[in-house]
Amino acid sequence: MKVLDVSLKPEVFGVEVKKHILWEVVKWQLASSRQGTHSTKTRGEVSYSGRKLLPQKGTGNARHGDKGASIFVGGGVAHGPKPKDYSYGLPKKVRRLGLKMALSLKAKENNLLVVDELSLGDTPRTKKALEILKNLQVTEDKVLIVLPHKEEVVYKSFRNLPEVRVVPVEGLNVYDIMWADKLVLTAQALEKVYERLSS
Repeated sequence: MKVLDVSLKPEVFGVEVKKHILWEVVKWQLASSRQGTHSTKTRGEVSYSGRKLLPQKGTGNARHGDKGASIFVGGGVAHGPKPKDYSYGLPKKVRRLGLKMALSLKAKENNLLVVDELSLGDTPRTKKALEILKNLQVTEDKVLIVLPHKEEVVYKSFRNLPEVRVVPVEGLNVYDIMWADKLVLTAQALEKVYERLSS
């Protein structure tokens, strides 16, 4: 494995960076990844009798219906959260532009490395993964490794390292790029990035 000195295409790695576009894409990505499974029980869902607590009039007490009302301890929650889909649409053009801007930012800051290949043999080895990071002199950084396609051995070798993420080109996204201090691409992955963003 060796670091290559390659000239990057300006239409992908030389785009003018606009912070608002990056913010918009990251916000969209995080919203899409929210589970939205939060839920509370309303007064109609709590397990209580529906019997009226006391007569409506004549006792001097406040008028109440059943014990499941929201003002009682253990009663239903008024206006509480319910399962919800937080995702929303963002034009493909904006998403693509955001990805180009994130890549351009890494290239501009000299935080982009292109290597000829990442070979870890047939068996996952975290020790080998650490050797690769040491050779690239990125052991102190948060690193995003981009592969041309999903490689199980590489993924499993790096997954025990909390500061390293491995994604195939099709899974490359703005949030992960912005998270990382260093971006490492294989030569083959770089070509796939050009294919994905060529337009």
